[in-house]
Amino acid sequence: MPDPQRIVIRIKKGTDGRNSLSCTRADGTTTWQRQQGGQAAFFPKHDLTHYAVETTLGFREGFYGLVSAGWDFSDFGSPWPRGKLPPEASISEMIVGFFDLERRIAERVAADDLNQKLAEYCAENRLPPQRQLSEDDLARVRAKRAELFAKWDAVEPGNALEVVFDLSGRPESAEDPVASSRLVAPPGS
Repeated sequence: MPDPQRIVIRIKKGTDGRNSLSCTRADGTTTWQRQQGGQAAFFPKHDLTHYAVETTLGFREGFYGLVSAGWDFSDFGSPWPRGKLPPEASISEMIVGFFDLERRIAERVAADDLNQKLAEYCAENRLPPQRQLSEDDLARVRAKRAELFAKWDAVEPGNALEVVFDLSGRPESAEDPVASSRLVAPPGS
């Protein structure tokens, strides 16, 4: 029986500057989107940051958890056909935004600063308080994200990077799930 909490995330680096992101669920269904221009430059690393945050911190209802549960990319925006994001997905997006900012300013921010912003965000949006993140939590996210970014940067145009998102509690291998990531060449190459 397919594992509903497992998806294969595939980010393809186009030869024309465009990228595409697809997620194939255990039942064989897929959701995908194409990115171009500024989106093609920003979203692959943003999406890999989601992976690093959600797998490291154990988010089951973050972006990829919702995708594995059947959400399509078009469900994440107006008119919000599936309704409001669950609290964990909102928190995940806030934390990913924090890491996106850190990447943009090229300066690490302290866990205390993130925890303060997170507490303010939760209060403003009437979300339940979240556990305090430690410097170790942030270091583990940064390490996973750096590994993924290096793999993405190594992808040649026309090829793709695949990673497995699996929160079923069963490790993909004896190693971290990122170890199961692989570069994928187009057919016939």
